[in-house]
Amino acid sequence: MGVEEKNREYGRLLLMKDIALDVLASPGCRVCRQFEEFWHSIEKDWPHVTFRHIEVTTREGQEMAQKYMILASPGIILNNELWATGGFDKEKFLKKLKALS
Repeated sequence: MGVEEKNREYGRLLLMKDIALDVLASPGCRVCRQFEEFWHSIEKDWPHVTFRHIEVTTREGQEMAQKYMILASPGIILNNELWATGGFDKEKFLKKLKALS
């Protein structure tokens, strides 16, 4: 990558807003695992996103499930707003990330 490309990339990163991504997961949840695998495959493209995996079996997980009324795993929370529960659409997720950036 040349100097100009690096400068453009740096400028693009500076313009991006920080995003909090919390995933409330339950043990053995296949869809939770699929979402996390998907996230880890694209996370290098989203350096301004802070990812947290939270188990529903923990105190924090129970509080989050109650706060956001999450009845199905995974609960996907973007910037403290519930985005999806029980499943996810990759294209819609990427569209939402772009909108928040």
